[in-house]
Amino acid sequence: MRTERVVFPGAEGQKLAARLDAPEEAPSAYALFAHCFTCGKDVFAASRIAQQLTAHGIATLRFDFTGLGASEGEFANTNFSSNVADLVAAAGHLRESYMAPAILIGHSLGGAAVLSAAGQIAGCKAVVTINAPSDAKHVSGLFKDSVPKIDADGEAEVLLAGRRFRIKKQFLQDAAEQDLVVKIAQLHRALLVMHSPSDTTVDVSNAARIFTAAKHPKSFISLDNADHLLTRKEDAIYAANLIAAWVVRYLN
Repeated sequence: MRTERVVFPGAEGQKLAARLDAPEEAPSAYALFAHCFTCGKDVFAASRIAQQLTAHGIATLRFDFTGLGASEGEFANTNFSSNVADLVAAAGHLRESYMAPAILIGHSLGGAAVLSAAGQIAGCKAVVTINAPSDAKHVSGLFKDSVPKIDADGEAEVLLAGRRFRIKKQFLQDAAEQDLVVKIAQLHRALLVMHSPSDTTVDVSNAARIFTAAKHPKSFISLDNADHLLTRKEDAIYAANLIAAWVVRYLN
């Protein structure tokens, strides 16, 4: 495996930091990975899945969304729509510098983002969601006690996974305006929904709603006993191996 540091302009022009994990030989396909809400490209699920996919000949670009990790920008000014726009920009960079991503993989809110972005990414043949919500508004449940203050004052500082983030009212408004079910129904790509039935952050019922809204070809795989963030290495490797086996049918 080889890893390259990559920098490319996001949708608003900020420099976004990324890593490209690739096999030593020419990749059979490229994938684009969208990380979970307030996480980053180096979160366990992203790094372990990307690295394991190289064993199957798949190169994967994972990047920090605007305002997170090593990427430029102010997180408080971002929202679901800007994340989708960053994904489209990342796909454009892959297309121009390497090869268009045939596979989109999204973890948690990143899963909702790839479902929304897929229709704007030419060359995408398959979409994979991992422990993803069926509605972008779901994320507000992570800081529900602060929503009244955000509504009243226009913004609030919230604590997420031990870190403080500033959330503005525009974030909530943007999430409320998304109609993900329509995007899923119009996906026109093969879809693999992966979800843990023991996920306590995003209930598995979200996977059922995504699966029901999608047209065939679609598949569901249960990530038994995994937690929301796939913090156990064996769970991330299991997911990567299954993605690689499933996607072969749709790459040719």
